[in-house]
Formats: sequence, structure tokens, C-alpha cells
Amino acid sequence: MAQFGVQRNAPNWVSQITAAVVSQPVLRDSAVVERTNLLNMAKLSIKGLIESALSFGRTLDSDYPPIQQFFVVMEHCLKHGLKVRKSFLSFNKTIWGPLEIVEKLCPEAEEIATSVRDLPGLRTPLGRARAWLRLAMMQKKLADYLRCLIMRRDLLSDFYENHAVMMEEEGTVIVGMLVGLNVIDANLCVKGEDLDSQVGVIDFSIYLKSEEDDLDRQGRNMQIAAILDQKNYVEELNRQLSGTVSSLHTRLDTLEKSNTKLIEELAIAKNNIIKLQEENHQLSSENAMLLMRAHYHLEAIKQSAEDKHTNQHSRHGLYDLYADSCTQHQEDSQTQHDVDIELEPARMQHEIELAVQLLEKDIQDKHDTLVGLKEQLEEVKAINGELYQKMQGAEDDKSSVTDALEDKSGYISAAVRSLDHSDQLVLNQTRSIGISYGKEVAVESTPQYKVIKDISF
Repeated sequence: MAQFGVQRNAPNWVSQITAAVVSQPVLRDSAVVERTNLLNMAKLSIKGLIESALSFGRTLDSDYPPIQQFFVVMEHCLKHGLKVRKSFLSFNKTIWGPLEIVEKLCPEAEEIATSVRDLPGLRTPLGRARAWLRLAMMQKKLADYLRCLIMRRDLLSDFYENHAVMMEEEGTVIVGMLVGLNVIDANLCVKGEDLDSQVGVIDFSIYLKSEEDDLDRQGRNMQIAAILDQKNYVEELNRQLSGTVSSLHTRLDTLEKSNTKLIEELAIAKNNIIKLQEENHQLSSENAMLLMRAHYHLEAIKQSAEDKHTNQHSRHGLYDLYADSCTQHQEDSQTQHDVDIELEPARMQHEIELAVQLLEKDIQDKHDTLVGLKEQLEEVKAINGELYQKMQGAEDDKSSVTDALEDKSGYISAAVRSLDHSDQLVLNQTRSIGISYGKEVAVESTPQYKVIKDISF
């Protein structure tokens, strides 16, 4: 049975409660009386705590006497009808067992259970249970956690007897009254408190009211109403701020996602820039190679232009030589014609001998000229072949040089054939001269040249 410390000078109100309890039939179950007493004390403790907290008008701390007494009353309520659990060393009777299973029934309580286990300085299960009650009070979830606990009577039966407060209707009433504590803001210091060795004795003096307190009750009620209105306003403002915070969190998440996406796009852009830089470097290398090739190609074109200029100079020289040969041949033809007209019969033999000698000399000179022209023709052909090999990979305009050289070669060949023909004409003219004077001119033909060997009259 719970122990209550009652002062000797208690007023008539306590005497009336005691007389009412004593006046019950003797056969009444003592467990029912204990549950009723605990229920009444819980009502007084919760009501006094709410009234004093609203009149106090500030956040409550651990040194506030009504809140200390409230935890003492709750501890007595939770200890009522608790089964003795045997261990290897001693018999254990603590309220930490049923409070510990709340985290399995309500996942929100897992945080405070973990915090209680991690608190330094708590050595006993009773100290952990007291810390758990204080943390649940600060979270304003004490009523919710205990409601989850009393709804599972099958689990509570492992810790409580059937007549315990937590197993009967009184426990449900007490949990329902705990909802009113949600209007209280408490800031309780759990770390550093000696919760293991505290003595849980109920002090009735804070619940005994004097006549002056009755006179001031109406004024306090008005203050309480004003404070409640203010608290409702603050709670409404808090809900609005919570909604704003939620929207800001949502916006923050959206911005974080956008930021992550932008970071990914930035990484992709950097990779693309690196690839483009590599391609630019490769293109620069190829451009340098192309410039080098173009430079070499330009040098080759310049060299071919110089060769072309040399060939043109050679061609002009050949043209001049051929023109001189033609002029000389014409002069020779004219001289021969003049000789044919002007020769007289008396000087015919001497002049014919001189003419033959001159013709032999002229033929020999022309033969030498022909041999030189053939050698030059061979050189021109060799140069043409070399230029043709050099100019195979050049542009189309280079082919005109080769065509010009080929035309030149053809022209020189025609010139050589014309010289051969002119020689034949000279020989024929010589024969005709000898025949006209009744003499025979003997001519020897060789593969290289033709020479007049003998002229007989």
C-alpha cells in the first residue's frame, strides 16, 4: 500500500476524507481503497500543477515543488500492484520494466528510451524510470505513451497484479487527466540529477488551501483564462510557424535537388569542355601538319617553276639556233642558186670543185649541228622525263609545262627532219649540176652522214 505523509495539523478537509474512508464497510477490498486514494491524489496533483503553472506564467524547471510532487504521485501510481521479479542476486520491484516496453508499442518513444540508456550517472532501474517520465513530460507525450501502454493489458499482466491501478479503470482515468499537462512548458534537467537516491514521499501541504486562497481563486481564474487565451494564440502561431517551416523545408529540399542537378550538369559541362579542348589540341596538331605540308608543297612548286623557267630558257636557245640554221640554209640555197646562174663554162670546173668543197664543209657543219641538236633533244627528253616524274602529284597547271616540252621536242624533231631534207636537196642539186655538165658525181651514203667522194668531168 502507498505511504502518505500527513501533517498533524491537517484541516477538516483531510479529516473528512479520512472519515469517509474509515466509514466504508469493513468488507470493502483494500485494493479498491488504494486505487481510489491514488486516483484522488493524481487529480489533486494534476489540477494543482496546472493551476500553479498557469499562474506562474513561465517555463517550469526541476526545482518547482508542484512538478516534483506530480512525479512522486505518478511514481506511486506506477508502483501500485507491481509484481516482484526475481533475479539471481535479489528480488527486483521497479517500474522501469513496463516503461521500457513503450518504445516497442510507440516508435516515437524510442528516442527518449535511447537517451535514458545513454545518460551517465544512472545506476538503478528506478532512476532510469524517473528520467523517462521527465523526458516524456518535456515532450508533452506522457499521456500518449501511457495510453499506448494501458491498452495492452496482455503485456502489463507480466508486470502488474490484476488489482493494480494500471490494470483497472482508475489507470485509464489518470491517463486521461494527463492530457491537460500538454499546456505546460517544462524544462527539466535530467543530466546531473541524482534520480537514483530520491525519496518519493507525497507532501500534502501544497494541496491544502486556506480561506485567503479561496478569496483569490476568482482573480486567479481570470488570470488563468487570460493565460490560456494567450497560450492558445501562441499555439496557433506556433502551428502557423510550423507550417511555414515545413514549406521552407520543402523548398530547401527542392533547392538541394536543383543544386545537385546543377552540380551534375556542371560536371558534365566540364567533361565536355575537356573533350573539346582535346579535340581543339588535335585539330591544332593537324592544322600544323597541314601547314607544314603546304609549305613543302609550295617549295616544290617554286622549284618546279624554276625548272620551268630553265626549260623555257633552253627552248628559246634552241629556237634561236634553229632560226640561225634556217637562215643559213636559205643563204646557202641562195648562194647555190647564184652559183648556178653566174658560173661560166670556162671556170666551171674550178668553181664546181670549190662548190663541192664548200658543200662538203657545209654538210659536215650541218651534220655536226644535227648531232648537237640530237644530243640536245636527248637531254631535253631526259629533263622532260624528270620533270614529268616530279610533276605527277602537282596540280593540273603543271601538265602544261610537259605539253610545251613535248611540243618543243616535236618541233626540234621536225627541224631535224627538215635539215635532213635540206641535205638531200643539196645532194640532189649537186648531182643535177654534175649531170648538166656531162659529169658524174659519186656520193657515198653512210648511216651517220652523206659525203661527196668524187666529182669527175
